[in-house]
Amino acid sequence: MGVTVKDFYADWCGPCKTQDSILKELIEEYGDEFELEKVDVDQERELANQYQVRSLPTLVIENEEGIVDRFIGVTQREDIEAALADAGVATASA
Repeated sequence: MGVTVKDFYADWCGPCKTQDSILKELIEEYGDEFELEKVDVDQERELANQYQVRSLPTLVIENEEGIVDRFIGVTQREDIEAALADAGVATASA
């Protein structure tokens, strides 16, 4: 497996809350097909800088080979699913 979605967010970020609900749906549907790593940029500035996060929310999808995709701003479910597929995650069963 080895697919991780890093969700760079902040508690004060309104759009981040919208993104949260989309990610929650994906986790419920995909189960353990990928790992969701929540990164509070106020607490983990160094990691946010390492990933060059300049806007919130930012999603970074990675697999063993590195970064597969990056999304800035609220990202729709279909776009995240396409990136997960590119990273090697099997399609969720309907």
